[in-house]
Amino acid sequence: MRLCGAPHKRKSIDGLMSLVRTAWGEDVYSGHLFAFVSRRGDRIKVLTWSRGGFVLLYKRLETGRFRLPRVEAEAKSVALDSTQLAMLLDGIDVAQVQRQPAWTPPGRTGS
Repeated sequence: MRLCGAPHKRKSIDGLMSLVRTAWGEDVYSGHLFAFVSRRGDRIKVLTWSRGGFVLLYKRLETGRFRLPRVEAEAKSVALDSTQLAMLLDGIDVAQVQRQPAWTPPGRTGS
């Protein structure tokens, strides 16, 4: 999933589709999720292709803001996995979450 924090005010499915193609050079029909967060951080749109048509999920927070992961200054977007997206939509600060190191049985080396 790709997340873009740049403002994309009032973009429809077609406008978001165009951004995915031109700004990121991604295939909009890949089935990946593409998320766009408003400038104020209180709204998010998630665009994806599903058999036969596009799906657009829109969520607006009544209070607070989505807690976005840190994005490098020159980066246009950041990649998230499905767990991170779920946490983001639930209001969890994804930047503060750290994964535990993978467990390795005693006597084995991690690979």
